[in-house]
Amino acid sequence: GNMPVRFWGTGGSLPVAPNASTIADKVADALLHANGKSFPDKQAALDFANSELEFAVGQGYGGATSCVEMDTGKGAFVVCDMGSGLRELGLDTLKRLSDGHRPKEWHFFLSHLHWDHIMGFPFFVPAFVDGAKVIIHAGHRDAETALRRQQEEISFPVPFDWLKADIEFRTLETGKEYKIGELTVALTKQEHSHDSYGYRFTDANGKVAIYSTDAEYKIDKMAEEDDMADFMSGADLVIADTMYSLADSVSMKEDWGHSSNIVAVDLCHQAGAKRLALFHHEPTYSDADIQRMHSETRRYEELIREGEALEVMCSYDGLCVDL
Repeated sequence: GNMPVRFWGTGGSLPVAPNASTIADKVADALLHANGKSFPDKQAALDFANSELEFAVGQGYGGATSCVEMDTGKGAFVVCDMGSGLRELGLDTLKRLSDGHRPKEWHFFLSHLHWDHIMGFPFFVPAFVDGAKVIIHAGHRDAETALRRQQEEISFPVPFDWLKADIEFRTLETGKEYKIGELTVALTKQEHSHDSYGYRFTDANGKVAIYSTDAEYKIDKMAEEDDMADFMSGADLVIADTMYSLADSVSMKEDWGHSSNIVAVDLCHQAGAKRLALFHHEPTYSDADIQRMHSETRRYEELIREGEALEVMCSYDGLCVDL
């Protein structure tokens, strides 16, 4: 079977929501584009929004922070990061459990411990369920400290110790492989404040997904890029931190610990990866800005392409990609 990769949160730094004028602006653009068309029913209007309007007008990228699910369809749930998108994932997985075929078990793989990547955990409903098992994997030894700290009384009304699930922390090491059900998992260290880790997931059919966010590549440290390209080698899908366009990342955002769309394309080409999903969107970018960056990235990929084409997609909250 295929392994769908589900994106529950794709934004960076802090969750954002469209304000009233943003919504009004989309509606106005949609009406202008419809140019007096009338629709017999809501489905016809939805079809128009989804197929005739550009994505930034008819839809949008969402604003929840990092949370991505590797869905093997059976066994434990496997989740990368615990951003604000986790609340919705938690509820959805509980619904999927209702047929009784899966264990009440969730495995998390944390890129790192900054707030935008752990803030969803206090709202993760399965952690309040008796008999649930939650295993938190991280390259960081202090993952438990970070998660407990955000539920201290000064910050949150529910203490970590009140959670009913059986919660276990496991520290992973680079250079090793770990088995979680049908998945094989490996990790690599990335340049970021307080470190971050990228993950390589291989499913039973040998399909490979890379989850690499919050990584900075510096022009003067090209060996790190070579190592990362090796780690991503032959991946079917690379989810990469493309928070900034290259101009931003070199001029004003150096040392902020993020990557650019250009570096991501270069790495994927070098690795022979098949698809790239742009991820960890800058919260100050509008949907139109993100869409523009997506088309610029596709143009850049065509310009430097030498061998196989790399498919460049732009992740959004609610996207599901089949490996």
